[in-house]
Amino acid sequence: MSQRRVQIVILCEDRQQEVFARHFLKKRGLTGIFRSKICPPGSQSGEQYVRSQYPVEVKAYRQNRNRVSIGLVVLIDADTGGLQERLNQLDLALSENSQQNRQPDDAIAIFIPKRNIETWIHFLQGETVDEETEYSKYQKEAACKPSVENLAEQCRSQNLPDNAPASLQVACGELQRLLQLLK
Repeated sequence: MSQRRVQIVILCEDRQQEVFARHFLKKRGLTGIFRSKICPPGSQSGEQYVRSQYPVEVKAYRQNRNRVSIGLVVLIDADTGGLQERLNQLDLALSENSQQNRQPDDAIAIFIPKRNIETWIHFLQGETVDEETEYSKYQKEAACKPSVENLAEQCRSQNLPDNAPASLQVACGELQRLLQLLK
């Protein structure tokens, strides 16, 4: 796979999600300019921030995709809801902004950890997890990097363990929307 430079916007709830996504994308070969939009602490809930900024970032992506190699990565926790419920909320945010839903050829990947990103990290660190329990946050966001490297390789080789959280399996599939930028 070539090392084509791309522009990636990461829209996420918090710094842990941003560190996870940035490291994962780099390990999968995406290099270039990364611009992160993270919910400002204390301003609103993280998922509310992502939902409100999603139409803005989709519009910017669509305005620029024909002149630069650009992608959009969205991380939003499912919290106690489901993945499809969160996707429907994002579609509604686009509709309310008079935009089309995400199209199959859009380089827009949506990662929705169920319950939160810590579920994925704890799983990748070898723990048995379920997607209903709220797992503890890490003091240092970078602690996830070795586990993210393993995930990148597992997604590349399509060798994610059978007991991986369903939302993580979906995320590996979502990555394909961005890998088209490397062609």
